Amino acid sequence: MAQKLNTAIIQANLKWEDPQENRSLFSKEIKALSEDVDLIILPEMFTTGFSMNAERLAEQTDGLSLQWMREIAKLKDAAVTGSLIITENNNYYNRLFFVFPDGTYKIYDKRHTFTLANEHKTYTAGKERLVVEYKGWKICPLVCYDLRFPVFSRNTEDYDLLIYVANWPKKRVFAWDVLLKARAIENMSYCIGVNRTGKDGNKAEYNGHTAVYDGLGQNITDLDRDEPFVQEIALDKKQLEETRSHFKFLQDRDEFTLK
Repeated sequence: MAQKLNTAIIQANLKWEDPQENRSLFSKEIKALSEDVDLIILPEMFTTGFSMNAERLAEQTDGLSLQWMREIAKLKDAAVTGSLIITENNNYYNRLFFVFPDGTYKIYDKRHTFTLANEHKTYTAGKERLVVEYKGWKICPLVCYDLRFPVFSRNTEDYDLLIYVANWPKKRVFAWDVLLKARAIENMSYCIGVNRTGKDGNKAEYNGHTAVYDGLGQNITDLDRDEPFVQEIALDKKQLEETRSHFKFLQDRDEFTLK
């Protein structure tokens, strides 16, 4: 069990619908990371931006981008996570991959498709939440719009880290900041949100605000970063356990049943 989980958060200006260019961009940033990194977190649809052009851009599960993630995981001896446009059984998915250092992986299909952008008309919604165990940490990775639905992310498994990978636009970034903090507080968990910057092909503007919150909702990154950046942050399991032991809020949580 690792008492410290060294995470790398990468906030980037994605190149619109250009997987090769985006993989190259992230390769450069990742190769510069320290040898101590345990987990690398990329944005939602990190090879394309938030595109509805799935018919043209979708990859098979074993496509180039997952192969790239597996190569990066092996190179850095670290887990890598982020979402891609995937086709499977004649459906398209906004699919998050959590790739372990040995190349094995788990998947999570975005549950809450963003109806405001008609995502639900292109992508099939997932049904099951994912909690992975890695180096003694329980991690729940989710995708963007999932952030607005607290019941779905409720900490019923005593996970230690909640992750949101996103393409969250500038005009609603106030909600992003508030909801990330709320998810950390209500779940007494570390909460990481990794967003993008720049403009996409639909002229939507993004200003990042990628952040890491501790189990009491304190932002342990630099506040309100609008430009691309990479930061390594060590999460402390002992500190989280001491916080939970002292306050015991999770013991009083309500039970919910999802349909």
